[in-house]
Amino acid sequence: MSANLDRRAFLGLIAALTGAWRPPDARARENSRTRLILLGTGGGPRPRKLRSAPAQVIVANDVAYVIDCGDGVARQLVLAGVALAGLRHVFITHHHSDHNADYGNLILLAWTAGLRTPVDTWGPPPIERMTRLFLETNAYDIQARIADEGRVPLAPLIHVHEVQSGGPVMRDGNVRVTAALVHHPPVVPAFAYRFDAADRSIVISGDTTPSDNLIQLAQDADILVHEAMYPAAIDRLVAGVANATDLKRSILSHHTSAEDAGRVAQAARVKTLVLSHLVPAEDPLLSDQMWIDAASTHFQGRVIVGKDLLEL
Repeated sequence: MSANLDRRAFLGLIAALTGAWRPPDARARENSRTRLILLGTGGGPRPRKLRSAPAQVIVANDVAYVIDCGDGVARQLVLAGVALAGLRHVFITHHHSDHNADYGNLILLAWTAGLRTPVDTWGPPPIERMTRLFLETNAYDIQARIADEGRVPLAPLIHVHEVQSGGPVMRDGNVRVTAALVHHPPVVPAFAYRFDAADRSIVISGDTTPSDNLIQLAQDADILVHEAMYPAAIDRLVAGVANATDLKRSILSHHTSAEDAGRVAQAARVKTLVLSHLVPAEDPLLSDQMWIDAASTHFQGRVIVGKDLLEL
């Protein structure tokens, strides 16, 4: 080693050669990148072995924006390496239990993990009443922890905003959020959300049939996360269920096939289509390639089959 090469430079050279080192400007760019993490990708409220309930988080400049709160969302955030105490915004697309079952629990558990700063929550009515009733249900535990553990009061931290119609939702230093009404009967209203950051645009469809409003919202987006079902497999999904006929009718009436999700993505000219909220979620006869082939029938861009904890 040359006498002119000090220890710090030598270690930097070794790290660079092994791929363990990045220049400071590259690390800064990575930290400022807007990240999308799929927390749960299985459609429907029933707990499963391989896929969690619908949820995703967008992280921009270390601020977490959670979209939908299916069962287990807090644990999925921990597994994704997102600090619960940094929770800042929660968005609910609609009030089906696979999308809101852990809405209150997420905030409560974030508070137990050290949350001391405000959280704004956004969603269709009756999210304000739901929040109030959740706090009432858990008042004993909350008050006990305030008195015994020295925690700040939880209720004043939560700021609820009811989204009544499509249009601008909120804006801060990281993202601009816009909503569009989508068609998901009998749950009305139901929304899709678009997040425009400095480096990319991300659209979350929520649950919907093929939607012109969604196509308009998603125009030229970098990523569209769209719910998807595989109609030919629905009979297997409902087989043996007492309410099979009604359940099948319901599923087919207010969801979007993977093929139609491709149509929506093509009409919106998005760059990447991510299939999520998969129905069926764990059918062994459905390969990823089958989902991709269906969506690619009409979409010429990149198609990704969502997996829990996949980061994009």
